[in-house]
Amino acid sequence: MNPRVFVLTMCTFAFGSAAFIFAGMLEPMAADLGVSTAVAGQLQTAYVLTSAVLGPVVAWLMGRMDRRIVVILGLVIGLVLHLACAIAPNFETLLVARALAGVAGAMSGPAASVAAASLVPPERRGSALALVSGGMTLAFVVGIPIGSVAGAMFGWRATFVVAAILAAVALTAVALFLPSVPAPAKREGGNLDLSAIWPLYLTSFLTFAANMTLNLYIAPIVRVGTGITGAGVAVFQSMIGFGAAMGLWLGGRAADRGAGKAWVLQCIALQSVAMTLHFSATHGVLPHGLAVDGLVLAAVFLAATALFSISPVTQSRLIQMTGGAPVALALNGSVFAMGQALGSTMGGAALAAFGVPAIPATALAASLVALVTLSFVFPRNPKPA
Repeated sequence: MNPRVFVLTMCTFAFGSAAFIFAGMLEPMAADLGVSTAVAGQLQTAYVLTSAVLGPVVAWLMGRMDRRIVVILGLVIGLVLHLACAIAPNFETLLVARALAGVAGAMSGPAASVAAASLVPPERRGSALALVSGGMTLAFVVGIPIGSVAGAMFGWRATFVVAAILAAVALTAVALFLPSVPAPAKREGGNLDLSAIWPLYLTSFLTFAANMTLNLYIAPIVRVGTGITGAGVAVFQSMIGFGAAMGLWLGGRAADRGAGKAWVLQCIALQSVAMTLHFSATHGVLPHGLAVDGLVLAAVFLAATALFSISPVTQSRLIQMTGGAPVALALNGSVFAMGQALGSTMGGAALAAFGVPAIPATALAASLVALVTLSFVFPRNPKPA
């Protein structure tokens, strides 16, 4: 593998870490800013909404620029905005900075993937793209937990300083080691029949919405379920990364076998089991101790495994049914982000109305809605483009 691909992995690691860097400190951050935890959770909604809505527009505007320059611009903008978040005097300023940071992430992520594919021969492109995508998984295992530990030691503002440091390291590596990567030539790139592929988009939207209803609020979930707070939450956050890695491996193998509807429904059922475990923990089924700690760890791992086992299958089907149309894949990325936005909004609404135990109940309900809906609409026998 071209070692420069690892530089691009550092970029997705930095952006992936920044996306959820404050999740472990959500409650103390909300208290310090004078807002509720549910309102503070909308910082993530703003991040993913701007990423979903404006990301494709920015990508189109910069479509003919050198990919190295686009990556560098995204990292510079992200670095500045992370520092702005760290010194934000109030919640409103922090909200604006987070929204703009979402655009920076959406701008550089696709550019990093295109650059990785351009740096290797055609037969290694799949491995290169998987390696770059792995930066997001590594973010959950290492980057986000580091943010939680730093926040517990130095306050919630330190989490954004960590995000800025990760962006600075990636920026330095790109500036020193990444060569010029000209924009790809224009091409048609397949067909787009929305009447046939909308169930795949719906799958991405519903599954990410159900999962992110709970993931952003992992700190209060862990606190109520296990009694663990502060830096200890980082252990539970890292399980998201391990589960994502397992899910991508399983989902990739399933996609290679041509798995489809049955696989997706089984994964959603597994996600529903994970949400049920969270529901049991937050309702005091077991007293605090090793047993309930293990229960919550298992729930976090299973939910992430289930979610990321679905993504390779749906993306493989999408490529098969559209001939790899670039706009189809770009829309799928926006759908992911919209699902995350809905999930963080639902979780915040449940928390504000009924308290922490309502969050896994809402996530479970969303998972069951996805299970029932997709059992009817998910395409059984896709037609190739």
